Amino acid sequence: MEELVNIKENIKIGSSELLADLYIPLNNKSNGAAILFVHGGGWREGNKDQLKGYAILLAREGFLCLCSSYRLSQEQVWPAQIQDVNCAIRYLRANSEGLNIDSNRIGVSGNSAGGHLALMSALSDVDKSFEGEGGDNDVDSSVKAICAIYPPTQIRKYENTDPISDAYKALMGPDASQEEYNKASPLLQLDSDFPPTLLIHGSSDSVVKLSDSTDIYEKLLHLKIPTELHIFSEEEHAFDSQSGYGRSVAELQNLFFSKYL
Repeated sequence: MEELVNIKENIKIGSSELLADLYIPLNNKSNGAAILFVHGGGWREGNKDQLKGYAILLAREGFLCLCSSYRLSQEQVWPAQIQDVNCAIRYLRANSEGLNIDSNRIGVSGNSAGGHLALMSALSDVDKSFEGEGGDNDVDSSVKAICAIYPPTQIRKYENTDPISDAYKALMGPDASQEEYNKASPLLQLDSDFPPTLLIHGSSDSVVKLSDSTDIYEKLLHLKIPTELHIFSEEEHAFDSQSGYGRSVAELQNLFFSKYL
């Protein structure tokens, strides 16, 4: 992973002009595949710079990488977040020729809340509103492979909580129904058309329980979806922010996306 990459910062995507950064492999290293990286932060914070380390490392391996922003829950409640992610996917597909990528070889990777959004990006058929009208709506937002790192896989509706302490309620809004919560939960919406999936989690995660990944892993296996689960022993949430672990997780993504994109 010693090659340099070209970086284009603050490009504008879609009619809402979401800001994103492109990490472009050197011409002789490009493998024709693209990965969208979706940041975490409980859907209420974080930015497109959070996963730039992964984008640089994977671009050095030949993947064109896009780190995009999305509307946070304090700006707009669900489904604005998945609409923005799908808009970024459509941007890659609509501009595939100019970006020197194959429009059928697009993957998504995300951490924490971004991992949830990565999983939901393959479930746009659950509700037509998930597509939104952000731009490039003449192309589809399907993806070929997904990596979800310590993702919340079920959005839980709790009673008598406030949006300040309850990230789920802040995401969904105070008036969301149980049906809307279920539609926003990838664990409850999987089907046999789901793409190959890589799951990564720390066994001691106190923010998003390991069961969120093990439950969806078991369901994916039952549906016969190609799936990998990597559990890092006694590691907490966001353990990959440590450089050694981060490089290990980048290598896992490189192996997985090289196989399935």
